Parts: sequence; structure tokens; C-alpha cells
Amino acid sequence: MPNLGGPELIIILVVLLLLFGGKRLPDLAKGLGKSLNIFKSELKKAADDDEKPSEK
Repeated sequence: MPNLGGPELIIILVVLLLLFGGKRLPDLAKGLGKSLNIFKSELKKAADDDEKPSEK
């Protein structure tokens, strides 16, 4: 995975601002955050299920 520094992040943010506009950017960030939280919880749940011994 490439390392992203300050200038690269600024360029990405400017491009996003130009593509989506200032009004939609917070909504996109909020949706992305919710999606990441759901993904993390599913990964944690799957890892917890793998650690539990199966009862047969």
C-alpha cells in the first residue's frame, strides 16, 4: 500500500470537492464512516466466531 503524505491527501480532497461539491461531501463522509463501522463489526464478529470451539 502506498504511503500518502500531506500533499497527496490535499490533492485528493480538492478533487473530491470538485467532483461532489461542498454540500454533498459531509454526507459522503458520513456514509463512508457508517460503512466502515459495519465492516469492522462484521470482521470482528467473524473472528470471534472462528475462535469459539464448535460443539458437536
